[in-house]
Amino acid sequence: MKHDFDKLTIPELVLKLGIPAMLAQFFNILYSIADRAFVGNIAVDGEIALASIGICAPVLTAITAFSSLVGIGGASVMSISMGKKDDRTARLAMNHAMVLLFGLSVILTLLLLIFTKPMLYALGCSDTMYPYASGYFRIYVTGTAAVLCGTGMNQFVLAFGNAKRGMLAVMIGAIVNSILDPVFIYGFHMGIQGAAIATVIAQVCVLLYVLLFLFSDQAVFRLGYTRLDDRIVRQILRIGSLPFFIMLFDNLLVISLNFTLRKYGGSIMGDQYLSCAAIVQSFMVLVFYPAQGITTGCGTLYGYHYGAGHYDKVMQIFKYVFCLCAGYMLLLCVAAQLIPEAFARIFTKEDRLILLSASCIQKYTCGLLGVAIQYAIVDGLTAMGQIRLALPISFFRKILYVICVFLIPMFCSLENVFYAETISDLAGAGVTVIVFITIIVPKLRLKMKIKVSRDGQRQDEPPSQSV
Repeated sequence: MKHDFDKLTIPELVLKLGIPAMLAQFFNILYSIADRAFVGNIAVDGEIALASIGICAPVLTAITAFSSLVGIGGASVMSISMGKKDDRTARLAMNHAMVLLFGLSVILTLLLLIFTKPMLYALGCSDTMYPYASGYFRIYVTGTAAVLCGTGMNQFVLAFGNAKRGMLAVMIGAIVNSILDPVFIYGFHMGIQGAAIATVIAQVCVLLYVLLFLFSDQAVFRLGYTRLDDRIVRQILRIGSLPFFIMLFDNLLVISLNFTLRKYGGSIMGDQYLSCAAIVQSFMVLVFYPAQGITTGCGTLYGYHYGAGHYDKVMQIFKYVFCLCAGYMLLLCVAAQLIPEAFARIFTKEDRLILLSASCIQKYTCGLLGVAIQYAIVDGLTAMGQIRLALPISFFRKILYVICVFLIPMFCSLENVFYAETISDLAGAGVTVIVFITIIVPKLRLKMKIKVSRDGQRQDEPPSQSV
């Protein structure tokens, strides 16, 4: 497949890698939506259980962030090395990633189990919520090794160009989780804890599938153990640091919203708004995950052609990845404005909560097209190891979101705080386009010209004028 990167056109490659990776994320969404849908419809305490999952979400996302730190970082190092025809470094990057992921999972599991109670209360958990939140959280954390190693190493399956196999890995987990959720939640009457057990089992299935493939002869490089090389570890962590910090900062966005809703909503309305926020965040999972699937699936294209010094092709990848993301985002934006109640009904049967959640979804999603711009550019730069160029434009949007979350309730009704996402999406997109055209593109052109000249791989070609 790595040879196809040079044989096929960029539009063909973007579709071949981006579409299966996007479809994989639809199945990945079932992890989150299935848990919340089944939990939210528990007869007696579904609303409070749903809010409890929302409280746990930032920490669970932080766990996944560590898989991105090593998985995306390692896969990018491998792709760039493959573009340079440096197979030794490419192989070492994959082997190092597995060792790092396992070590991190052991440390994280111990720390999270020890500090469960203070951590959940710091995230806005109430005394009423704690029995639900802690039960779900402790069980989920026991599967940390499966989450980190399965999700992280699946990045290498995608980086080999095996988008369909990467999709199948996610499908297996999602299907297992969706089947087991009702069995444990309703059949065994385990409630919210049953949802956590189903998720852990599903994650173990994903890990087993990924490892079976990477240990087989079908992989470009077979997974094996090697002693850690400080140089390669630093490369992995440097590139992976941006998606890692982005995911952690996304947690801060959720935490800041939950804090504001709790502060201004009080003990009664606060819980209702937190349930509403959990539904809104579930809808945003439907928005973000498939779009990230596109950029992640095409990440190996960015890295490979950057490593090979193909400036024109890199610019084409930016363009076609954006078009694919934008088309998807536009569909979701229209659906969010026209039929938000349909999505809210998945998670709750209470009419007042459906109406409130639908209104908040509409406010939260007016600027989705702007997110497509950010994803195509930031994730593309990350895949090429250009962290210094990607970091400022990514964090500008997120910092603006936090500012809006804290300022809007001071001047408007609490429900309008959900406009914070729309404001940050549109403003972030505008700044990103300006910076990309005026600063990033000239720097990339210069870097790749110097790179090609130094490596002596080919003569410079006239840079493409299309972005």
